[in-house]
Amino acid sequence: MADFEAIDALLAKAGKDVALPPAEERRALREELNLSRAELARTLGVNPSTVGGWEAGREPSGDVREKYAYFLEGARTKLAAAGAEDPPVEEPESDVSAVAGPGVGHDDDVDVLVVARPCVLCGQPARHEVAGYPQHLDPAECAAAVTSTTPATPAIPAAPAAPSPTPSSTRPPSGARPAAGVPIVPAGRRVQAADTPDLIASAVAAALEEHAGDADAATAALIKRAIPDAMALLDHSRKGGRYDVIAHPWLPDILRKQTARGADQVWEARPRWTRPELPPGEHEVTALDVNGAYLSALKTHLPIGQLEHSTGNHHDRRRAGVHLITPPAWEHDAFLPNPIGSRDEPGPLWVTEPTLRLLLRLAGPKYGLCEPPEIHESWTSGATEGLLEKFRVALKEARERAIADGDEVTLEYVKAMYSKFVSTLGESNYNRELYRTDWMHLIRSQAFANLWWKAHRAYDEGLMVVRAMGTDELHVIGDWRAVFPEGRGVTEVKIKDVYTVGVGPDPADDN
Repeated sequence: MADFEAIDALLAKAGKDVALPPAEERRALREELNLSRAELARTLGVNPSTVGGWEAGREPSGDVREKYAYFLEGARTKLAAAGAEDPPVEEPESDVSAVAGPGVGHDDDVDVLVVARPCVLCGQPARHEVAGYPQHLDPAECAAAVTSTTPATPAIPAAPAAPSPTPSSTRPPSGARPAAGVPIVPAGRRVQAADTPDLIASAVAAALEEHAGDADAATAALIKRAIPDAMALLDHSRKGGRYDVIAHPWLPDILRKQTARGADQVWEARPRWTRPELPPGEHEVTALDVNGAYLSALKTHLPIGQLEHSTGNHHDRRRAGVHLITPPAWEHDAFLPNPIGSRDEPGPLWVTEPTLRLLLRLAGPKYGLCEPPEIHESWTSGATEGLLEKFRVALKEARERAIADGDEVTLEYVKAMYSKFVSTLGESNYNRELYRTDWMHLIRSQAFANLWWKAHRAYDEGLMVVRAMGTDELHVIGDWRAVFPEGRGVTEVKIKDVYTVGVGPDPADDN
């Protein structure tokens, strides 16, 4: 510390401010180290809002400027030591125009990225962003990125680079037959080819070929790489998307594990409910299995950016996250599970967006099953229900085709992709590409909420609900086929078990 203070004094005496990196790089360096503004502010002896101002472009001065510069330089060194690439030096505009591909010129919104992001055309790391989309400015870089990516064990391939447009002055020779056009479809602010390749089918075919048609060996290989393949499919489905997702945001302490093997503070509302009593007599109970519970739960309101803190008993339906609430009393446990799951401890608790929305809906005039929960504080961000929709649909369609074709290899591969995708979104060593503990909790809780609504539907249709377990197990008494379609589809259920409870009438009573 003495050496540091001596450096500060020397720099102050020189009367020349220490240079700081651009504002966007300041924030990127902090976030890459998973440090919050509050943590940095405490260390520097300023308010978190002051750090936010620096990251928005305001300049610190005096002693604190040197300390902030010292932190930023240390952050750069630490990230470089961990294998991160140094932020690129911003190129002059003349250099950008010199390497720009077709359609990119001085009038386009071209930015240099602090951290490389996947190109929307080829999926490989790109250093520039055009009109809000990361991409290579030189088409040759796209082509080189695609042709050089040939792994020994074929995984889900990146999308091929888009061909350079033919100049309008170039026309086919007289009498030549024109080439077939490329059908296009809207994709956010851009368009893309309509004949998007089936990445899942390609990966399965490659695995079967590699293992000489051995289905068991191919399945094991596909399951082993399910996480990186799921992330590749997600990246492909996100190209041209309307929202720029923050993959490694700073997370509040409630979303961090309290101990190395412990859990964080968010309650997922997992049901472990059993009806306390049945009518007298013997009953046949059917245990139903809900298909693709996590796959269906991918359609939920997910926060796009970094979570922001707020207080007060107010819910903004345009945002999503986690909320500290005092749950309402539940007086229907004899017939239906508690919407917040099996929780014994009273008092406030942190719940997810799906749980809060379920409680608010049940408290509304249509159902009137409970009082509204009291919201104390929230961590939320702007949200959308369609963030993972293309990803979900690709997996769902592949699953449906596999069932129709009796293709167990693809079926197990797809199941591993979506289940492992959800389970590794938190503090996992198996998925370093997307670190969204909040998403993991929200998707899981949406699966629990979906199961609760199935239980309510069964009850509303006259069935007797006996048990609700986890995300996909519902036990009922009665003609369940009149309520739920049977099958292996995502919207269908299948029988897991049939058993009998209770005691039938004593035959001696008939004499």
